[in-house]
Amino acid sequence: MADKKTRRNINLRYILAFICFIVGLALIFSPQITSFIAKQSQNEVLHNLNKDKIRENEKSKGQFDFSKVKSIDFAQVTKSRIKNNAKAVGAIAIPSVHMYLPILKGLSNDSLSTGGGTMRPDQKMGHGNYPLAGHYMTANGSLFSPLESVKKGKLIYLTDLKKVYIYKIYMKKKVPPTAVWLVDDTRKNIVTLITCADWGANRWAIRGSLIKTVKATDEKLRIFKLRQ
Repeated sequence: MADKKTRRNINLRYILAFICFIVGLALIFSPQITSFIAKQSQNEVLHNLNKDKIRENEKSKGQFDFSKVKSIDFAQVTKSRIKNNAKAVGAIAIPSVHMYLPILKGLSNDSLSTGGGTMRPDQKMGHGNYPLAGHYMTANGSLFSPLESVKKGKLIYLTDLKKVYIYKIYMKKKVPPTAVWLVDDTRKNIVTLITCADWGANRWAIRGSLIKTVKATDEKLRIFKLRQ
């Protein structure tokens, strides 16, 4: 009887140790897993993007209250992946840093777990200031993380599948979270990209000026890695 109880206690200790081991691995690799799921979501949205979906999604109201945005984590990207209701209205590509993402309507948590979110309900691609916000993740290559490595003079491409808008980066700097002027419309046709810096204490702000607009042919759309 005592031997059975001893074996049962030993087995229980092994089970608890295994559970602790699995939990430990999950904590260690959580950023990589979160990054992987986010990439899967962004690739799926890009591959399913079409003009009809963009036209429908542009009619949605969207959520533009940044105070409602939660920090990205495993639970959030998993939830967004399952719900799969982010409203894509285009795509962005920055080939110099291998950044290829869908553009989503508004700043909902689902949008920002999938790509770059529009920051004003009235913004129009190729006209005035077109601001986009995205999450920074420590795993390089996910969401807006590549912006940390982008250089002035490089090109940013936007598309609504009707046209491709080509911007040249002229500004890259860190700004405080209070720099809301970056979202305001401008007379000059520019794109503004915003993501976290210094673990959320500041923001990276990248701006590019529109230098060319071309028709969205199959050849031009290859730069976005879209499945046409």
